[in-house]
Amino acid sequence: MNDLQAFLCPLARYYGQVKPQNLVFNANLQEFSQRVSLIANLETNGKLSPEASYTQVEALWQQLQTSKNQLGIGQSFGEQPGV
Repeated sequence: MNDLQAFLCPLARYYGQVKPQNLVFNANLQEFSQRVSLIANLETNGKLSPEASYTQVEALWQQLQTSKNQLGIGQSFGEQPGV
């Protein structure tokens, strides 16, 4: 099962500034990208309606934004995460 998981959802190596919050956000971003790709492919092949696709991608985007805010990615030095 792990081989199948690695094949279907490969993770790319992270080359950015190594901080715990950056690593977590990168993993979240990669998962977002893979899921959006899957949703787009399902919609393209007629397995998912455009409305359902949009709703699912919008929900994933909200989760990614929440993750970014909670981890404090892109905030000025001294600001509290999630504020």
